[in-house]
Amino acid sequence: MNARWLRIGGTLMLGMFISYIDRTNLSVSLPSVAEDLGFAGSRFATVSGWVLTTFLIGYIFANILGGIFTSRMDPKKIAILMMGLWSCSTLVTGMAHSILVLLLCRLVLGIAEGIYWPQQSRFVKLWFSPQELTRANSVIQYYGQFLALGFGFIILTPIHAAIGWRNLFYLCGAVGLLVMVPLYARTLLSTADAPYPEKRAITPAAKTPRLTLEAFGGLSFGLLIFTYITQGMLFWGITLWIPMAVKSIGFTGMAQAYASALPYLAAVLLAVPMAYISDKTGKRIVIAALGLLIPGCLLLLLPAVNDGYLKLALITFAMGYYASSFTPNIWSIIQSNVRPHAIGAASGIVNGLGAGGGGTLAGLMVASVYASTGSYMSGFMILGALVVLGGMSLLIYGFLQRHRRLGAESINPSLGASRHAAD
Repeated sequence: MNARWLRIGGTLMLGMFISYIDRTNLSVSLPSVAEDLGFAGSRFATVSGWVLTTFLIGYIFANILGGIFTSRMDPKKIAILMMGLWSCSTLVTGMAHSILVLLLCRLVLGIAEGIYWPQQSRFVKLWFSPQELTRANSVIQYYGQFLALGFGFIILTPIHAAIGWRNLFYLCGAVGLLVMVPLYARTLLSTADAPYPEKRAITPAAKTPRLTLEAFGGLSFGLLIFTYITQGMLFWGITLWIPMAVKSIGFTGMAQAYASALPYLAAVLLAVPMAYISDKTGKRIVIAALGLLIPGCLLLLLPAVNDGYLKLALITFAMGYYASSFTPNIWSIIQSNVRPHAIGAASGIVNGLGAGGGGTLAGLMVASVYASTGSYMSGFMILGALVVLGGMSLLIYGFLQRHRRLGAESINPSLGASRHAAD
């Protein structure tokens, strides 16, 4: 295997696995945390909504500012520092004896992981060719994320039952500090060694290009942001609440853990054929848009289904198809349409507003709907309607990009061959 796939792809995949374990361990242990810190009972839905989404509030601003202000720094150094910081916050979470300390720890976790996230897109752009983007994103950002969600609930549930929530957080923090930080320092490579460095003009004035709207792809960049906000609502609205949601439709104990993991295991299985189809056909925008439209329609069917297994099947296929079709492709689309020097900043803006902002709104919305109706499925149905709008927004973006490209090619025909990867 090529060294960059193992040293860059494999190492960052493992790092993403750990990051999602540290994000979702609270979802598994939340009932125990609520009992210990005094917000069980009538306050559970409201306080839990804020506890779960405080991570995402920090994530919003850290992605945006982190992507912009670290764009000229070595992504290896930033990744190591942020891994250490969020591991410390996870460790301290296990010591929390008040809701305030818990909230502060989750905020720091969100800030550290938010600054870390854009560095992954920078690694992809620096180390992989345009023809490898979807596969590289799948390895670095996708498999680690969804393997953690797929196996994380299965792994964390019995550990939590055996050692309690405090020791669970101690364990997760120690893995980051004692295993992952040294691994990153030893294994990851620096920007100076990258085979696809940022292209800069040779004139002194052009050595530090500005981050302009044109560098992000023009006004149509706003359509990508809206699309990603809706998918952030879909992903986090379900992921934050899925252990409690599957329990509400009849799954308890280890059955609850397996049911919670099933949508993400489906995503892992579907990712291989979808990544191959995307890179083979180059139709990334259409495939990503269908990855929102089809799941959205499936979730709209939830209120019409009474059987718990059928509800789980709808959620499983919706999340599996969405994740395998949309998630790897959206980053390839951004990396192909944003100028190289703006990749980190664009990734931070999209992920900050989308995952952080959209996830915060969705987490609080699902909590509010549950408090009012006693049903998580009603909240999931609303997420389905919103993500259909996101799919439509992405199709419009694709139309505008094709129109823009055709206009550019009519002026300079040599541009045509270099643009087709974004389709």
